[in-house]
Amino acid sequence: MKNAAESAYQPAEDEEGVADGAASLGADGGPAAKKPAGGDNALEEDFSDAFGDDAAWLDEELSDEELAALGEEDFGDAAFDEADFEEDLDAALEEDDELGAAPALDEPVEPAADEVYADQGAYDEEAFAEEQFSDDDFTAENFDTEDYGAEEGYAETEAPESGGGALVTAAEAAAGGSQGALEEAHTYGGDITDLGGEEVDHRPVPRISIHAFCETPGTTQLLEKASVDRRLSKAHLTIHMGGVNKAIDHFQTTSTPNLIILETTASGAEIFAKLGELAEVCDPSTKVIIIGQVNDIILYRELIRQGVSEYIVRPHSPLQIIKTIADLYVDPAAPPIGKTMAFVGARGGVGSSTIAHNIGWCTAEEFQSDTVILDLDLPFGTTSLDFDQEASAGLVEALSSPERLDDVLLDRLLQKHTDRLSLFTAPSMLDRDFDLDDQAFETVLDVVRGTAPTIIVDVPHLWTSWSKRILMTADEIVITATPDLASFRNTKNLMDILGAARPNDSSPTLIINQFDSKTSAVQPDQFAEHVGIKPAQVIQWDPQLFGTAATNAAPLLEVGAKSKVSQSIRELSANLLGRSEANIVRPKFSLSGLFKKK
Repeated sequence: MKNAAESAYQPAEDEEGVADGAASLGADGGPAAKKPAGGDNALEEDFSDAFGDDAAWLDEELSDEELAALGEEDFGDAAFDEADFEEDLDAALEEDDELGAAPALDEPVEPAADEVYADQGAYDEEAFAEEQFSDDDFTAENFDTEDYGAEEGYAETEAPESGGGALVTAAEAAAGGSQGALEEAHTYGGDITDLGGEEVDHRPVPRISIHAFCETPGTTQLLEKASVDRRLSKAHLTIHMGGVNKAIDHFQTTSTPNLIILETTASGAEIFAKLGELAEVCDPSTKVIIIGQVNDIILYRELIRQGVSEYIVRPHSPLQIIKTIADLYVDPAAPPIGKTMAFVGARGGVGSSTIAHNIGWCTAEEFQSDTVILDLDLPFGTTSLDFDQEASAGLVEALSSPERLDDVLLDRLLQKHTDRLSLFTAPSMLDRDFDLDDQAFETVLDVVRGTAPTIIVDVPHLWTSWSKRILMTADEIVITATPDLASFRNTKNLMDILGAARPNDSSPTLIINQFDSKTSAVQPDQFAEHVGIKPAQVIQWDPQLFGTAATNAAPLLEVGAKSKVSQSIRELSANLLGRSEANIVRPKFSLSGLFKKK
């Protein structure tokens, strides 16, 4: 083998001989193997001629004596030592480098300038040549401190502390090199996901003051719609025109509010220059939301690093702005609050309380959702009768001293009907007047919402400031009407005033109760045509079922579990909870129960 290699590889002294000699080498450094003219079949024939047809001896293992006869060559791990392998590799590379074969591995190959900027568009070569960089430009202080992801190659450090308010002042921004770190908007990359969604948070915005500075009519209209929303009923929103410049001038002589909303059409370093000026006249506790036009993740992260609370890209609905504001003042660790469902009758005697109580029982027992029922008809409420409970003054006590109400006191005042259903029954007493503060009802509801996911509010048929406010601020409104002219007129009036006061909410749910196709004066189709809302359920007149349930103080779903009325109650409960009937938990059927002795 050695003689064959020496005879095959005889390098010439000139360059042509070196090239020819290198070309004659194979992959293992020996002579290059030439493929037979006959292809693969010819190779098999040569192999057969050399070893014969009987090649079974190739599979036989060699004995110890035969192995010793082959020599004392060491083919163990030492033969493949990594250090020796690297030395041989380096020596081979040095030899190839002398021959001009390839550069060393530790010398990176610099791509051409046209390859680097091929995907980035044309650039100004003269401006790039005149730009000066110093070692100070590449210090740790001049780089962004946010974690921008491994693919973008940003380091993670701490953001600079601001001494001029919630935003970084202009002097701090210049010292931190934020303008050098950011370029114009068209050079940014990556998109920001819109904050809006179909799911709406039921938590209202707390009592804060908000000043908004707009530059476009579209954003002004969105903020005006948001200002009349029930979730912002506690907050005070003031809208100005003029953008960031107007905000800087306005707060020169005026104290800053809890929250500032700024709309800007600028991009890049111009935004941070204006924010630096605004930070010098802002209080440290002021939060800032920016509504911008540039959809870019790098800009978003730099704004957050500079002290901006949130950045919204071209909001498309008032609820998106409201949700952004609410998220700033909600503790992420706080449990979610319950969903309030206000039930009101179009007139007296339509069965609104009966529907409310049965839906409350269904959500608790069949849908396994913890539920609290509040009977606000203090002198004439029927909750205690429908659930066979003693009338209690717990609700009146809570409304009389709402500032004392907490989770401990609430647990003592509530009446437990089942493990998942609690009651705030009406005292049903006429020996006293119930002149209560309007704010007391709102305070009690806020505390109750923190204890259960489903809150059923039985609103009496009266029109006062507190009953109107409860309807306006409820998450869901259910109007129960009967097919007569009085209910028809009152339902239309309710729909008009509630629709105007709740422009960002869905329409109330309409239920037609006590319907008889032969005697009813108004048909369900007429409600849909003239009132503008299709009834969610039409409950047939069944005096025997309702009478039996009222006499036995039992829910309709227990008295007539398979009746059409019970099925309507289940469908209503599913719609209000946002579930389907497949989620209902029912007792499993057991054959053993058929053979039990009674």
